[in-house]
Amino acid sequence: MMKHPLSPRPRHPHPDLARHQRVNQQGAALLMAMLTVALVATLATAGVWLQWRSIEVEATERQRAQAHWLLLGALDWARIILREDARAGGENGQDHLAEPWAVPLQEARLSTFVSSNAEGVSRDDERVAEEVFLSGQISDMQGRLNVLNLVESDGQLSKPTLDAFERLFKRLDLPPTELQTLAQQLVLAHGNTAARPLRPQRLEQLAWLGLSASSLAALAPHVCVLPVRTSVNLNTASDAVLQATLTGVDAAQAQKMVQLRESRHFNTLEDARQRLDNPRAVIDTALHSVGSRYFEVRGRLRWGATVLEERSLVERNGVDVRVLWSDRGQLAAPQREPLGRPSVQ
Repeated sequence: MMKHPLSPRPRHPHPDLARHQRVNQQGAALLMAMLTVALVATLATAGVWLQWRSIEVEATERQRAQAHWLLLGALDWARIILREDARAGGENGQDHLAEPWAVPLQEARLSTFVSSNAEGVSRDDERVAEEVFLSGQISDMQGRLNVLNLVESDGQLSKPTLDAFERLFKRLDLPPTELQTLAQQLVLAHGNTAARPLRPQRLEQLAWLGLSASSLAALAPHVCVLPVRTSVNLNTASDAVLQATLTGVDAAQAQKMVQLRESRHFNTLEDARQRLDNPRAVIDTALHSVGSRYFEVRGRLRWGATVLEERSLVERNGVDVRVLWSDRGQLAAPQREPLGRPSVQ
């Protein structure tokens, strides 16, 4: 069969064009392979990161749980110390700063409390103990002025307590208007009106009732919030609290009382009255005592870059020591300095 002379001739691809198409196809395949590798690497990296994050979260939670139990053990140990102190107390149940409970626990490795030969202590536990540091202290809360003493049981202001707080505010150079606002708010908190403010249970909650942050910081060593009306322990109160709560006692005589009890603590209120030798000093059995029922227990645990601190208020009735409340918080950075001497406030 002969082709028509006007029919088109078949076209053959140009050699350069065919080579260019092959190069494009190879480049697309290479790009697809690189994208696939990148996707696989990304997914693998994400999987590894998720697994690492899960491990870190689990380790952190485990460390936090272990720290909780360690701090709980420290609190139980403090309760034992207070219970034994009650058993060994004097005739009038004196509490003073020369007793074992008043000696703070300076920061020490947990391994110092764990015997290497103790039964049930593994090598892993010993290695963990080498990395954990524990410190703590017990403070007498009745060595401070109780804010709730400002209001009597009938809801009226207590004049003797208000006078004591006025003297304390004057010594600390704090604005008396804040004390007036605090007293008024406490009276309202003891009322039955629907608009009454919440009754504080912690010292920092006094900010609700009109105290500024600077005033709270200045009052912290000298003031507390206890669930019931309490007396001031003359054996553990600071000179500022002694001056505030004892009518007829100036700063020099308050410092003298501190020096007298350092040589020998007060056995009774009459003993304190005789040794002070100040006829103008008013020592009232309703306002003062030589023993205490309420104590604050502070424990601090440093574990690597984590520092946990727990604060608890305990009440001691005879040999029964119960926890009223506990607060636990994590500090932002390790606190390597040891806790100081227990507060005498």
